[in-house]
Amino acid sequence: MAAVGQELGVSFELTDEQKALRELAHDFAEREIRPRAAEYDEHSTHPADVIAKAHELGLMNLHVPEAYGGAGLSCFDGMLVNEELNWGCSGIGTALAVNGLGAGPVIVFGSEEQKKDFLTPLVEEPILISFGLTEPNAGSDVSGIQTTAVRKGDEYILNGSKMFITNAGHARWVVVFAKTDPSAHGHQGLSAFVVPTELDGVIHEKHLDKMGQRSTDTSAIAFQDVAVPVANRIGEEGEGFKIAMTVLDFTRPGTAIGAVGVARAAYEHAKAYAVERTQFGMPIAMNQGVNFLIADMATKIEAARLLTWQAAWMIDAGHGRKATLYSSMAKRFSADTAMEVTTDAVQIFGGYGYMKEYPVEKLMRDAKLFQIYEGTSQIQRLVIARELLMAK
Repeated sequence: MAAVGQELGVSFELTDEQKALRELAHDFAEREIRPRAAEYDEHSTHPADVIAKAHELGLMNLHVPEAYGGAGLSCFDGMLVNEELNWGCSGIGTALAVNGLGAGPVIVFGSEEQKKDFLTPLVEEPILISFGLTEPNAGSDVSGIQTTAVRKGDEYILNGSKMFITNAGHARWVVVFAKTDPSAHGHQGLSAFVVPTELDGVIHEKHLDKMGQRSTDTSAIAFQDVAVPVANRIGEEGEGFKIAMTVLDFTRPGTAIGAVGVARAAYEHAKAYAVERTQFGMPIAMNQGVNFLIADMATKIEAARLLTWQAAWMIDAGHGRKATLYSSMAKRFSADTAMEVTTDAVQIFGGYGYMKEYPVEKLMRDAKLFQIYEGTSQIQRLVIARELLMAK
């Protein structure tokens, strides 16, 4: 996390190690991600080559503990990487980062045996994994989950389907949340399982064709009488909701900083274009209608980054419910900022901004997803209001 000085109390200065980590991620994004971003977006290409190179450099599985071969990075340090990867392309950046979401339940709640079995291979080879929470009829409303897991001896029989699952078409295993107690009300009775996709009855139903972040595979996946060993259950029966929410609190700043990366990319393109583009005998940057947009872009991006840094710092410091509040604030503000900044970037480019040959069109499409996944901006507002109004 950011260095804390004894005299100043708070410091926003990064350590030398953090600066080097951020520079490594930025150089990778500039060299390996940006040259492929437009083509991979156009054809919805799975970025297997980029994933392999990122894995080799240690830019994946950032939070796997050192005991299992990982770097064991903090939430804050992970954000430094994610901003740069998403600055390169948020589609490819999401494909690289979602292993952190998939591995989260095992890292935080898994047994020692589960950590050895499922985390160590992630470090050894570029395996992809997924987080299976959302269903066709259960997105923001987790209580609507209909996937079931019925215990029979040493196995659970899993039936149901999941929707909008990142990397599911290429995943080695998926953490699936299912009802183990059908009589329980709401989100109670949910449990979490590591489900290898090689098991009989795991069906990759459909690759979903998205508006933005098209180089990330998003799929529908189904489970028909899948026999999952009891040893693959994470935690105890009924702890699924707690597991999901705890992991999402940890990963939310990483998603928020991804939005910051997209907004920053759009801002940089818009600023450069405003200086170069001439109308009425002068650069359009001299026009108050344009330079005010540039000023607002820069201000909102800095504010979003700092709020996200604070949320990550709170998580690393173990601030519990207060970290939940700030994580939701960061996700809401950063997602909406990305949408505003990319929209204004298209406006600055004018007609050219609406054309696919210019980068801001893609950035605007990519930005929209940040307002939807890992909790919509409306759900974040509900969480924020609840934490503010019900906190003791």
